[in-house]
Amino acid sequence: MLSKGSDSHEEEHEEEEIKKYKTYSIKVDPDQDDRASEIKLCNFERPHMRAFHMSWICFFLAFLIWFAIAPLLPEVQETLGISKREIWTSNITSVAGTAMMRFLLGPLCDKFGARILMGTVLMLASIPAAMIGLVQNKESLAIVRFFIGLGGSSFVMCQFWATRMFTKEIAGTANALVGGWGNLGGGVTQIFMGAVLFPLFTKGFGLSNEKAWRTVSIVPAVIAFCAGALVLRITDDCPKGNYKDMKRNGTMQEVSATASFRSGATNLNTWILFIHYGCCFGVELTMNNAAATYFQTKFMRSTSEAAVIASIFGIMNLFARGIGGFSSDKMNSKMGMRGRLLVQFVLLTVEGGLIFAFAYANTLAGAIVVLVFFSIFVQSAEGSTYGMVPYVDPPSTGSIAGIVGAGGNIGAVAFGFAFQNLEPKEAFIVIGGCVFGAAGMCFLILIKGHRGLVCGTDNDVVRNAWQNPNNPAPEKQGLTVPMQGNV
Repeated sequence: MLSKGSDSHEEEHEEEEIKKYKTYSIKVDPDQDDRASEIKLCNFERPHMRAFHMSWICFFLAFLIWFAIAPLLPEVQETLGISKREIWTSNITSVAGTAMMRFLLGPLCDKFGARILMGTVLMLASIPAAMIGLVQNKESLAIVRFFIGLGGSSFVMCQFWATRMFTKEIAGTANALVGGWGNLGGGVTQIFMGAVLFPLFTKGFGLSNEKAWRTVSIVPAVIAFCAGALVLRITDDCPKGNYKDMKRNGTMQEVSATASFRSGATNLNTWILFIHYGCCFGVELTMNNAAATYFQTKFMRSTSEAAVIASIFGIMNLFARGIGGFSSDKMNSKMGMRGRLLVQFVLLTVEGGLIFAFAYANTLAGAIVVLVFFSIFVQSAEGSTYGMVPYVDPPSTGSIAGIVGAGGNIGAVAFGFAFQNLEPKEAFIVIGGCVFGAAGMCFLILIKGHRGLVCGTDNDVVRNAWQNPNNPAPEKQGLTVPMQGNV
């Protein structure tokens, strides 16, 4: 018996040896690969909370370089002598490239993890961001903005990383917080570039408007490049360490990126969430490109004034996306997946109504008030959407996160064409109608083992998990990395 106990102790010790960290600073669930079961915002320790904070910081900086030129587009238009339609062409290319990258990076996250991809993409996107001042015509503007936009694909790593570090019971809140605080970069960029750096370069340094917009983007580009290099050195791929080391010591199987993508892409629920995300994040991206110009032209505001007003939309990300994720998690604890779907339906429906209200707002004060609530519901819907992603097909979470994330960019491209070819009021009406249609699609979502809004049933494990949270049955369908063949 003593020998047996000793052997058991030795085996336990060996298992501990292959983990990078023997203890954690927050509570974890060993049945979900040591994912954290709580979020401590003031904690910056590795691996969980360090990854949490670096994921939103990197995504925030990606937004900073992605939309750095957006509040200065009226100045760019005047310098280059191009039309509103040609400006919108550059807006469309800035989000189109990101869509392709999100499709690609999803399965690559399943294979390589989020850390390396996050740092690499951020550094690469910083290079064209610093070169925006070299553009001389509409073609070069569209091309440079296309390559800068590739940095927006860092969202996939942001969401995958949170899902890899936190249990699925709090994944909605974790994903919403890192995504929302990252998206906050869209609002901060409007102020930082349009109301701080641009006036500093013109009034403080005495540069002309043209020289100012041609040089000002170098500042966020340098910051983002440094952050990309840093994240590679101070973070981990997952709670147990880095994928490369885990594969070498046998604690993680090799993953097929193609098999992961195929599994995620053949699930109908993935594509419904793709449409949903297009109708919330796609709307946000469109507003990031359009808001400053909209307030400048319709309400006759200066560049800096319009930038400050436009920033309101993005600044709501400080809490709004988190509200959506938290509400989704809360309703899941009371009603299971049906609760998450109910939250999603309500948020999208109200969002659609507020878009119509914004289209008909004819006073500056009225437009600003509607903008605040419009923004809150858009971003809350983003948070609730990603609260469902980890459940669709757990082994393919990276691929699904990438596909759904690409939906946001595809939505932005479609809505960009609406603004390119219609008057702003008409474009907003079209967008509002699309969002109402997407809300109705909530009734079509039916995830295996979970009840939908009107049909289906929860299996015993799922039902026990939300009805008896203090004594849950072991989850048969976890979020572990699947055992698959090589690419």
